[in-house]
Amino acid sequence: MIANSDDPTDETALREAIIYTGMETNRRGLNQGTSGNISVRCGDGMLITPSGIAYEALQPDDLVYVDAGGQWASGRKPSSEWHFHRAILQARPELGAVVHVHSVHASVVAIQGRDIPALHYMIAAAGGNSIRCAPYATFGTETLSQLAVAALQDRTACLLANHGMIATGADLARALWLTEEVELLARQYVLSLQIGGPQLLDDAEMDRVLEKFRHYGPQRDRD
Repeated sequence: MIANSDDPTDETALREAIIYTGMETNRRGLNQGTSGNISVRCGDGMLITPSGIAYEALQPDDLVYVDAGGQWASGRKPSSEWHFHRAILQARPELGAVVHVHSVHASVVAIQGRDIPALHYMIAAAGGNSIRCAPYATFGTETLSQLAVAALQDRTACLLANHGMIATGADLARALWLTEEVELLARQYVLSLQIGGPQLLDDAEMDRVLEKFRHYGPQRDRD
């Protein structure tokens, strides 16, 4: 199975893709237990993982549909972090998926309340010359949603202070890829701090890298 559906209107495929993505976060060491949560745009709302169920125990029907107004049908409750998933998808119409994990190294950096600076050109994968860390707010609150959206301005990933990370993408495959990239960058940052700190790339170089990233990977034909 792949981590995204070619047809964003196929709700069954989206449900299966969310479960696959969650299992992959565990398999790749990005998450554990019932921590973290995943959402994907679906119609006018989103599908999101439910509260308190491990990914390996999930069935497609367990995924919760939350509408644009933040309402869901009786039954399973959505993840306690549904607020920031909805806020991000509403603020960023170009995005289709949000992955939130408590991966070790990203969480270590977030515990320090630090941004990840331009220690490697792959920082540009998240859209800028740093990966910002949003200030701390209690999980599941509207305040955290607002802080996350602000930290993601002109970015596709951010850290959450004393919490974890958020990675986004046009689809689940892209969001999962970026989750792994951010964790690797966080690990490189933590290790580099142990031997004197990183030598950072300057803004001019990051601007060049960001421009190259605009044309990186498969390109769709233009009329």
